[in-house]
Amino acid sequence: MSRILIADDDRDICELVSFKLAALGHHVIVEHDGEGALAAARTESPELIVLDWMMPRLTGLEVCVALQTDPALARIPVILLTARAQDADIQRGFNAGANDYIVKPFSPRVLASRVHAMLARVSH
Repeated sequence: MSRILIADDDRDICELVSFKLAALGHHVIVEHDGEGALAAARTESPELIVLDWMMPRLTGLEVCVALQTDPALARIPVILLTARAQDADIQRGFNAGANDYIVKPFSPRVLASRVHAMLARVSH
């Protein structure tokens, strides 16, 4: 199916998300910090990125901005998956370039649905 990059410094979250998306047939790439996520976006050509906000080395917002300013990466949709739940945080996430925003704790089933919807949207 699709190549999906997951970036979160919480290894349990990565394992849960990776397991769920791999079970649906996706090829999953996992990174645990923002710099690794940005490097993987450049080398792995993912079709979607699931990105935490609070990560070492680069935050998820910094990764979003870097993706948006790189013409080769700007087309990749980003779902922010984060514990930051205030309206102002959500607005900042979208302003940084996120295409969707999911607040932790989250339902893996809802995440899978949002991933499916996002991939369907960008494939048309």
